[in-house]
Amino acid sequence: MASTGSAWIRRFHPAPDADTRLVCFPHAGGSATFYFPFSAAVSPAVEVLAVQYPGRQDRLREPCVTDIPTLADLVTEALLPWADRPLTFLGHSMGATLAFEVARRLEARGVVLLGLFASGRRAPSRQREESVHVRDDQGLVEELRRLSGTHTELLDDEAVLAMVLPAMRGDYRAIETYRYQPGPPLNCPVLALTGDDDPLVDVAEARAWAQHTVAPFRLRVLPGGHFFLSEHIETVALEITDHLDAVAQRR
Repeated sequence: MASTGSAWIRRFHPAPDADTRLVCFPHAGGSATFYFPFSAAVSPAVEVLAVQYPGRQDRLREPCVTDIPTLADLVTEALLPWADRPLTFLGHSMGATLAFEVARRLEARGVVLLGLFASGRRAPSRQREESVHVRDDQGLVEELRRLSGTHTELLDDEAVLAMVLPAMRGDYRAIETYRYQPGPPLNCPVLALTGDDDPLVDVAEARAWAQHTVAPFRLRVLPGGHFFLSEHIETVALEITDHLDAVAQRR
């Protein structure tokens, strides 16, 4: 059993008897608690691990990691002790790209996922030029309002902004400077999830995830904007559990 004291991993509903684990990767500026509802929805059939990045909540005093490759290296090391059971990944926005990079690193060590659920993010090979991380604080807040990922009342609280903006800026820098490095496709199934009104991802960019696996691929478009995932917790949880049930039947 891996240590429960890792700074990187949160277990909101420990499920020691579960056969598999779902690892959840937050969006830029997000934290592990974003996935508390998913943990509640699938536990105890699946044990949920939520990744906690530095620079937020209980890791507020730690410096943010501002590039995806370094962050992926660190998360991979933190997850290896948990790979004694089969793993499935769920990542939203920046978290989807990070999940992909961690999956690549795990495969290089002989650990193949049961599946990768990539939510609200373009395929790694699909690049847009973005520069939110170089804006001033007001510009960053305007972007957060545009995406509606944070309650608007929180964005009017200067004390809250002072705590959260550094992590948001650091995460935006990490994902906006990320450049996909060509390599072998994954050997696990990939399900791309996207909102039909997401300004950061179009359907073609989401469908391009198919290029990053030799296993089955599926795309599901759900109603909503960039944070559609919060509106479809039960639907996505059922997608994950149905997939894991199908995998179990084939084994």
